[in-house]
Amino acid sequence: MSAIVVLIAVSLVVAVGFLAAFLWSVRDGQFEDDYTPSVRVLFDDTVADEEGEKR
Repeated sequence: MSAIVVLIAVSLVVAVGFLAAFLWSVRDGQFEDDYTPSVRVLFDDTVADEEGEKR
C-alpha cells in the first residue's frame, strides 16, 4: 500500500513539472509562430559537401 502512495506522489511531482515547463514555454513565446513551420518544407535547403561547395 505504501508503494502506491509513493508512486502517486512521484507521478504528481512529474505532472506538475511538465505543467510548469509547458506554461513556461507558452509564456516564452514558443507557440506564437503558426505560419512558418507550414511553409518551411516548401523551401529548398542547400547542403554543403566536405569541400564547402553547394550541391
